[in-house]
Amino acid sequence: MRTLYKINVIMLFSLFLLSCNKWVNVKPSDRLGEDQLFIDRDGFMKALNGVYVELAHIDLYGQNMSAGAIDVLAQYYYINSSTHRFYDYTTFAYTDEGVKTTFDRTWSKAYELIANCNVILEKCGNAPSDALPEPYYSIIAGESLALRAMLHLDMLRLFGPIYSEESKLEAAMPYVDRSGYDVFPLLGSEQVMQKITADLTAALLLLEQTDPVRTEGVRHYNNASGSNDLHYRQYRLNYYAVKALLARAYLWQSDKAAALIQAEDLLNEVQTTDKSVFPYVTFANATHIERPDRVFSTEVMFSLYDINRVNMYNTLFNVNLQKESKLSFSSEDVNEIRVNSIYDDANDYRRRIWQSASTGTITATTNMKYADVVDGPGRYMIPLIRLSEVLLIAAECHPNPSTGLEYLNRLRTARNAVSLNPPDPAALKLEIGKEYRREMIGEGQQFFFYKRNAYQSVPNNATVSINPEKNMVLNNYRVPLPDSETAQRN
Repeated sequence: MRTLYKINVIMLFSLFLLSCNKWVNVKPSDRLGEDQLFIDRDGFMKALNGVYVELAHIDLYGQNMSAGAIDVLAQYYYINSSTHRFYDYTTFAYTDEGVKTTFDRTWSKAYELIANCNVILEKCGNAPSDALPEPYYSIIAGESLALRAMLHLDMLRLFGPIYSEESKLEAAMPYVDRSGYDVFPLLGSEQVMQKITADLTAALLLLEQTDPVRTEGVRHYNNASGSNDLHYRQYRLNYYAVKALLARAYLWQSDKAAALIQAEDLLNEVQTTDKSVFPYVTFANATHIERPDRVFSTEVMFSLYDINRVNMYNTLFNVNLQKESKLSFSSEDVNEIRVNSIYDDANDYRRRIWQSASTGTITATTNMKYADVVDGPGRYMIPLIRLSEVLLIAAECHPNPSTGLEYLNRLRTARNAVSLNPPDPAALKLEIGKEYRREMIGEGQQFFFYKRNAYQSVPNNATVSINPEKNMVLNNYRVPLPDSETAQRN
């Protein structure tokens, strides 16, 4: 990958001047040169803020890698017409120009931000300084390392092969860990994962003693003294989120023992009798008539903060969209057969994201997860890592099926769903997969679950019948490297 040495720190001024949730005070400037930017801690924070802002770009988690293309690959939605704008994604037509362009932009945006992280890390140096004292040095360097690892992991999960002993040495993608104009070599999945886990481990060491999330929680309130740099930790890749990300990374390599260690250490720290850092959504908030918490905001370990999040809803789900443009579980009607095929308990809080919405002439079952709720909890959240995933990792990785089932039912109880009692480990694994599907819709994780487990049967996008399935060709789990990348190597 040809990386850019000059960092482009995009200051979206409105994001940082929110009336009550501002992070830092910044001057209204579009670009800041490196010589001006990295002279003090505020400059470093502005550079890092720029990375977080751009993560919410439509080419990344603002659509393609959350509720858009990646969830269409997971076959969530009813799409049965070749005129639908997402039809070619449901058939894995990766050579289609529109599909190619989408994933090329995702790749390019990811590596642009990786390049920015590398410049920040290089400017941080190897130790605190007068320009960047503690705890800012460790937090900024730790978050930058973790962001670099997270972006590489998602590019590997999308563009790399299904991880296995047979495929792990196959050339997959570059790992870009310094700035410059070099073309980095394509590494095998095993090498890429070694670098990812090394970056995450280093990030944990930096954040372990400095991240206030461990001592004061998420600090979801303004700092009375002024700067909110170390507040609102759910909107930063904080210590706990990094630990969850490391568990996710280990599980991608099928290292269940290592994944379980991270997951249980995390759960044991955040879910104690005297401390609950990420408390389960309450009945009152999950079922509130006017201001429902549809993203279960208190449980989110890491989320992007996007004041324009409603654009994702309006672009993908709004009932006013033309039939060929919107993602739906029905054919412009209130049919809930496909909804019912996902949820096994009508009282499940997660089912409440599906509501009947009307244009006046059309009333249809609509995904309201990202619909705007004025003054609602998590109004601007795009969740990327949540507590429930850690519970599901523990459920899948524990060698004792009974303990694994306890983790699974802990989640189901928190969702107001009945507990399950699958008869054997294979049945437990199937139930875990179903929980991922209920839990992660709109968050871009389901396709990767299918891929990691090499599912050969997935939901059928072309029908609304009960439990529809279609065969999955394993090669369809791998998006080809973009032309923008391969052209450099030819």
